[in-house]
Amino acid sequence: MIINLIKVLILSIVEGVTEFLPVSSTGHLILVNQFVKLNPEGFSNAFNIIIQLGAILSVVVIYFQKLNPWDREKTAKYFPKNYQKLNIQSKAYFRLSHPDPKTMELWKRVVVGVLPAMALGLLFDDLIDEYLFKPMVVAAMLLIWGLVIISVEKKNRNKKGFAYDNLATVPYRTIIAIGFFQTLAMVPGTSRSAATIMGAMILGLSRQAAAEFSFFLAIPTMLGATALKVVKNFSGFTIYQWGLILVGMVLSFAVAYVVIKKFMAYIRNNDFIPFGIYRIILSIIVFIYFALA
Repeated sequence: MIINLIKVLILSIVEGVTEFLPVSSTGHLILVNQFVKLNPEGFSNAFNIIIQLGAILSVVVIYFQKLNPWDREKTAKYFPKNYQKLNIQSKAYFRLSHPDPKTMELWKRVVVGVLPAMALGLLFDDLIDEYLFKPMVVAAMLLIWGLVIISVEKKNRNKKGFAYDNLATVPYRTIIAIGFFQTLAMVPGTSRSAATIMGAMILGLSRQAAAEFSFFLAIPTMLGATALKVVKNFSGFTIYQWGLILVGMVLSFAVAYVVIKKFMAYIRNNDFIPFGIYRIILSIIVFIYFALA
């Protein structure tokens, strides 16, 4: 029991640290599972997916005001004359019936952007689990996307500015394209963050807007992936196994909360090239390790 808790601690920290960085959380978990693995394999794979929900909840907490269309301050700002005259109960009803239009525009784009991943995820989830959750696949994707990150950032150095810094104004055709970039992360080792952030930057979003949109797209995407795993395994796991999953979710939430704060502070003045270099170095180590194993 203690050994399993230690494994859960390690895996949850890896998940929390890597989920929102462009380094592939699933890829790292697959690699770590070579040394620290929960049993049986079916439970281990489901655990790696379901604990992502904890990391996603950290996004909801950090960006709650920005994502909440019924925020008091937003309502007071956009409907000042109507809102201030109302009593407390009437204000609550008014907020519900008058959501902030800019936040609703943001949510519309999140919903549209997640559609490609939802469709392809339902179609290929089982095939991906069976054939692509392999260390050498992870190593290859770490290398390829490490090179993509470096290439995109080098090209951005010559740009005078980005076309979009406000997510609520990004055209829907661009949103759909970002959504298809996100589907590339279905291959383990790619990184959902890397695929969406790099795709968004290629399509004209600023570095910060691309990172935030990657976070927001993760909410429905990972909720859907988690729900799919829960439905498939609800009656197949023991109470003890569900307890391990709950512990993993709590730990991944705490770690991801800190990482997101630090990550967003970092990219205000820095690019993603160090992450690309890290991916390339890690891929070489993985290739060598499994070639000699």
